[in-house]
Amino acid sequence: MVTDAKSFGQMIRKRRKELGYTQAFLSDFSGLSVTFISDLENGKSTAELGKAIFLANLLGLDVMLVPRA
Repeated sequence: MVTDAKSFGQMIRKRRKELGYTQAFLSDFSGLSVTFISDLENGKSTAELGKAIFLANLLGLDVMLVPRA
């Protein structure tokens, strides 16, 4: 479960590594900078939301908001 920028970044890093991608490869493929990817994976809370969602989708992750029960 993602509860903050740190856990979001951890999920991005985990998925990237599962796919065998380096940050440099993902940067070239996505057009996002290595710095942005690194900051996102390290939980930088000021990372741009649109770019973060784009990257998650690119890695095959769905971002969903669901009400708590």
